[in-house]
Amino acid sequence: MPRNPERRTQLADAGLTVLAEAGARGLTHRAVDAAAGLPAGTASNYFRTRDALLGALGERIFERFTPDEARLAPLAAREPSVDLVVDYVRYIVERLLGQPELTLALIELRLEAARRPGLHEILSRTLRQGFDADVSFHVQAGLPGGAEEVRLLRFAVDGMMLDQLTPGIGREYDVDAITARLVRRLVRAD
Repeated sequence: MPRNPERRTQLADAGLTVLAEAGARGLTHRAVDAAAGLPAGTASNYFRTRDALLGALGERIFERFTPDEARLAPLAAREPSVDLVVDYVRYIVERLLGQPELTLALIELRLEAARRPGLHEILSRTLRQGFDADVSFHVQAGLPGGAEEVRLLRFAVDGMMLDQLTPGIGREYDVDAITARLVRRLVRAD
């Protein structure tokens, strides 16, 4: 297996572009090679199977969605409250809508995982790790609520992203205001 991490990242980023633009059916090793501007066969040298390619794309999405520590620092300095949860979730929504190609690629991956057991296993593990990290962060930060509230917020934000990025009622509402309302309804300070 090739060991050039920069090339692997380049291929994964190209794969995410292909996935967002052409969907799962358009994602081939050859299409990834072309999008990355690399010789045919390069992607298949790094990702031997389609499931390996799709799994690597799932991992790369979350690397690219990693929050900016400089943006988190002022939030972390505040007292835990529902308003602080609102601001954390606003930042999540900002990152998701600020990189719509990544969010669309994630939606595509999740749909494809429903049909591919190998990808289902890989992506489920990645999503579970992300959820566990979110719950751990929430609890360690002393924020109101717990695992159930984090789960409900994920469901709500996922639905809002689907509505914003695909045909739906879309942009007829203020995303920022809706985000605040969702958090305040789902997370209560005891």
